[in-house]
Amino acid sequence: MIRKIIHIDEEKCNGCGACARACHEGAIGMVDGKARLLRDDYCDGLGDCLPACPADAIHFVEREAAAYDAAAVEANKALIAKLRPQGSAAPKFAGCPGSAARTLRRENTAPAAPAARSESQLMQWPVQIKLAPTQAPYFDGAGLLVAADCTAYAYASFHQDLLRGKICLIGCPKLDSVDYAEKLTEILARNDIRSVTVARMEVPCCGGIEMAVKNALRASGKLVPWQVVTISTQGEIVEQ
Repeated sequence: MIRKIIHIDEEKCNGCGACARACHEGAIGMVDGKARLLRDDYCDGLGDCLPACPADAIHFVEREAAAYDAAAVEANKALIAKLRPQGSAAPKFAGCPGSAARTLRRENTAPAAPAARSESQLMQWPVQIKLAPTQAPYFDGAGLLVAADCTAYAYASFHQDLLRGKICLIGCPKLDSVDYAEKLTEILARNDIRSVTVARMEVPCCGGIEMAVKNALRASGKLVPWQVVTISTQGEIVEQ
């Protein structure tokens, strides 16, 4: 039968295992360091694995495939549970822990007193644009901070003044041989982003990250308020 089913691009797959963990049916497994669709009849076509993939390596296709077999899935689950050592839990993550998307809880968001120890304002993981998922719960209704990675080192109050209350994505357009605009466009298109702040250095090469955001906003077709904050190499805000 012709039906909707997932397709995994092994060239894009980074082997993190996030999709295998997200697939409740056990349709995806890790083979030779890459995610594979193990059986067509285990895939229900609902796509819980899609937002879990940080590399955007999974998409839906329509092709000839065996029908979803709920009974076979349940039988497989029962077999796995039977073979698992007694008292042990199913692994929560099957790949590199650094690629597992997660929300970080910040209980105290009040401004810190001048003499108080500064606290991290990071609200999610991962933060690298290349590793970030294109869709995640923490993006919904979020203010997005797209920052050149040097800004956090140059500007001492980065966490308090720029990052507080925002979801952060970082990158370096000079060192990364990727077009950030494509990934950022998908994030903007698939999520309810309420605002975008670009944090960049004053050096010319940092203009690439600002241009990527401009192109992504245009391509997404959404009217999202945005601003650019430029940091000098001396660690001061020179333009906002």
